[in-house]
Amino acid sequence: MEQSQQPQRRAADLEFQESLDQLEDILHENSTEDEETPKLHAGSTSEVEISEDLSDIDLAAFEDAVADIEQYLEDRTK
Repeated sequence: MEQSQQPQRRAADLEFQESLDQLEDILHENSTEDEETPKLHAGSTSEVEISEDLSDIDLAAFEDAVADIEQYLEDRTK
């Protein structure tokens, strides 16, 4: 491996790790919110409830995480 590629790889690795940490935090926040919310009928979720749950998801954070993962994998296969 060339010496000039090492800093780029380290930077990509750090960025990837940060994205994974952010994703883990988001998933952890969502799981604790689910634990705090009592479910009266677990099997009967209405479309309104589903759309409200989906509106709480930070899509931009997920998109950033996916982009970082894709970039990391692309750099790794070069």
